[in-house]
Amino acid sequence: MRLDQNPVYRKVIVPWYDSEIACLILIVFMFVVFLFGFIGISVAQDTPEYRSFIWVPALIMVLSGIVIISTTIRLIKRYASLKNKSK
Repeated sequence: MRLDQNPVYRKVIVPWYDSEIACLILIVFMFVVFLFGFIGISVAQDTPEYRSFIWVPALIMVLSGIVIISTTIRLIKRYASLKNKSK
C-alpha cells in the first residue's frame, strides 16, 4: 500500500510484494489455481462418492477469482494514476 500520494522525492518506493512483476506472477498463479479448482469440480461431478465435497474446489475457485479481480483492479488503478500524472 502506498503511503504518500505526493512524495517529496520523485519516485515512490514500492514494496517488492506490490510491484508490477509480483502482481502479474500472482495473477498467473491464481489462474492456475482457478483451473485446478475447475478440474476438481469436474472430477467431483463424475465421481459419486466425491459429490458431497464439491464445495472444496468451488471455494478454491471463488477465492482465487477474488484474488485475481482485486489484483487486476490494483494494477488498473496504478496504470490510471500513472497516466493522470503524465498529463
